[in-house]
Amino acid sequence: MSFYIPIFLIVLALLAVFLRADFILALVYLLLGVYITGRIWGNRALKNVVGIRTHPSHVFFGEKIPIQLVIRNLGFLPVVWLQFLESLPMELATGSRNIREVISLPPHGSLEFLYILEGRKRGIYNIGPLFLTSGDLFGIGNPQNTKINSENVIVYPKIIPLSKVGIPSRSPMGILRFNQPIFEDPTRIRGKRDYTSGDSLRRVDWKASAASGRLQVKLYEPSIALETAIFLNLNAKEYDRYSRIDASELGIIVAASLASWVVGKRQSVGLYTNGIEVLPESEYGLVPGSSPLERNPLGLPPRKGRGHLMRILETLARVQVSETYPLVQLLRQEIPHLAWGTTLILISTNLDEEMFDGLFQANRAGIKTMLIPCGPLAGAEEIRKRARFFNFPFHHIYTEKDMDIWRK
Repeated sequence: MSFYIPIFLIVLALLAVFLRADFILALVYLLLGVYITGRIWGNRALKNVVGIRTHPSHVFFGEKIPIQLVIRNLGFLPVVWLQFLESLPMELATGSRNIREVISLPPHGSLEFLYILEGRKRGIYNIGPLFLTSGDLFGIGNPQNTKINSENVIVYPKIIPLSKVGIPSRSPMGILRFNQPIFEDPTRIRGKRDYTSGDSLRRVDWKASAASGRLQVKLYEPSIALETAIFLNLNAKEYDRYSRIDASELGIIVAASLASWVVGKRQSVGLYTNGIEVLPESEYGLVPGSSPLERNPLGLPPRKGRGHLMRILETLARVQVSETYPLVQLLRQEIPHLAWGTTLILISTNLDEEMFDGLFQANRAGIKTMLIPCGPLAGAEEIRKRARFFNFPFHHIYTEKDMDIWRK
């Protein structure tokens, strides 16, 4: 429409000259003023409009995600009409995927909008982009458009609270109580008893002996240290194609729950996986709208503390099952770097002879192994017998309900 208005004004001006009609010429001046004012107004008004989002960058599975959107006019010209369109991730949206409104803003005015998303699925998601469209009051000029970049929110994987997990360990002198006296901790005294022949003199409590008139020896409380390395198989080729998605997601839930339990016991835990990790665009300064980067995530060696747990959960939130390299290759690469006595938790449905051979070699090097296949498992009984032969604890998690054995 704006293309024809200058032509119309020229024709109208020529007509006023030929007819010597002053009222037509006055109409030309009036329309020209309206046209110029509208174009300048529309262009300048939108340039001063900004959109600001406020939201948490990381949330736990199932949490509500409040998004506060403030649209502000920083200029001295009012924005007569402004249409905004906010794009939302389908996996998190509780209603429509888009929020569309038409508003007006006075000079230096602002409007605030609040909407709620829900962390129903782990992953990294884009909030936005925000598209703004505006124009002049009379609708003479073409609408002007601008876009405000999207932002990321990460949803951690689901964590099932566990109360009792029988993770084996070979590392003594820790803080976890244990039922094998071979792991007695001399720093944890639980009582005394009378001396018997064969007791070491280093166990004698001389003060208690002097007070009672009989030799007394100290009784120590058994304890272990639990340093755990979780190996999660996310190589698509090692999963059945019909159950690949469900089984790998279940494996991620198991890995997150076990890591949370170990850290809750003030012990060290690490994570190693052969999946593909999706990285947010902002970390590498990519152009908004381009595809996120992908890489094989580096292993996270065993560490203590909630901060380390958050790094593990963020990796599990981003990682995706993909056609990468076999897990046994990752085992051979990382096992030499694990400390003696580390407990290796293997989450994989592929437990062939090559895998058992690698685990047996790790066992000889002082690494204790625990097998946790997730989802459908072909030849489960045969694998269970082989695990029993190698003395590997074996827990087949077919559904989330099977994790109840660790909640009692």
